Amino acid sequence: MANLTKTPRALIEGRAALIVIDIQASTFIDASEVRSIDNMPGYKDRMLLARKAIDAARASNIPVIFIQEVHHPSMVDFGRELDGDEDIHCLEDNPKTAIATEQMDFRPDDYLIRKRRYSAFFGTDFEILLKGLKIDTLLLVGGLTDVCVHYTFVDGHQNDYFCRVIEDCVAGSSLDAHNASLKAMEYLQTGARRTLDETLTTMQTAHPK
Repeated sequence: MANLTKTPRALIEGRAALIVIDIQASTFIDASEVRSIDNMPGYKDRMLLARKAIDAARASNIPVIFIQEVHHPSMVDFGRELDGDEDIHCLEDNPKTAIATEQMDFRPDDYLIRKRRYSAFFGTDFEILLKGLKIDTLLLVGGLTDVCVHYTFVDGHQNDYFCRVIEDCVAGSSLDAHNASLKAMEYLQTGARRTLDETLTTMQTAHPK
């Protein structure tokens, strides 16, 4: 039965943080047809759009938190991650694993959470940082929509954060997977799916200087 008593929520409830998930150098270096992780058409363009969200967040004093997937060269920390479609990826000693510094304007004093699993919450200091910043709403950009974005969204939801995915600025392993994950996230929180334009407008008034 549909929830007939759900309360309409604002795009940003309380204090927000922009979470930039796994926008790493490989996106802009690797143009090969065969990749360790499949990307839907237009993937790079959607990652580049995330820069607009980053710039707007900085202008509005909204914290920007970069998430970086990394794995030890010995591959001891992959666990079951290679049991599916993904090949070896994001090794610490590979330049492609670095945050896309120039494209995303990553700065030395930015917040950075390194993760060994798909969710930014799993086995990291992410929630400690969110609590310290007194964050209520997570604004998600990056990739993959159907993997790291989705699983971070779910863990944020289960930890009682308001979660919003800027759908212009995320991309999946395929278009079908991307769309299915956006639908699944909207199922968990009505109003989870937001456009970049409406998010930029809201950012201007959410955290005035």
